Amino acid sequence: MKRYKVRLPQEERSELQKLISTGFASARKLTRARILLKTDEGLTKTEISRALDVTNNTVTNVCRSFQIQRLAVIERKKPERDYKHSLDGEAEAYLIAMACGTPPEGRERWTLRLLQSEMVKRNYVDDVSHETIRTALKKTNLSLG
Repeated sequence: MKRYKVRLPQEERSELQKLISTGFASARKLTRARILLKTDEGLTKTEISRALDVTNNTVTNVCRSFQIQRLAVIERKKPERDYKHSLDGEAEAYLIAMACGTPPEGRERWTLRLLQSEMVKRNYVDDVSHETIRTALKKTNLSLG
């Protein structure tokens, strides 16, 4: 089992103690701060998890992330992500026009997966998920039902 050591300089320790003493942070942030402080005091993972009512994995994950992010680990669970949009404005317009039009022969109405396959087949996009289709249609308050 790999053990992640937490050694807090006095400056970081006092910052965490100040955060906990004010109590004006989210419960998740306060719990992570307490995990770091207790790990620095030398308590074991099991002792910390019992004292703070968290799982052993939570303690391990906070300590592992601390090695990379330092005190930023208490801010967010995951770093901000930058998502690439599959549909640009033009592709979205084609999607809406297609969804408002008549469905293919033999179909009573458009489905998300049918729209998805038609968008790829008609070369409006290289690849798109049905969830992206759903969110694009939701933005326009367009219902397939």
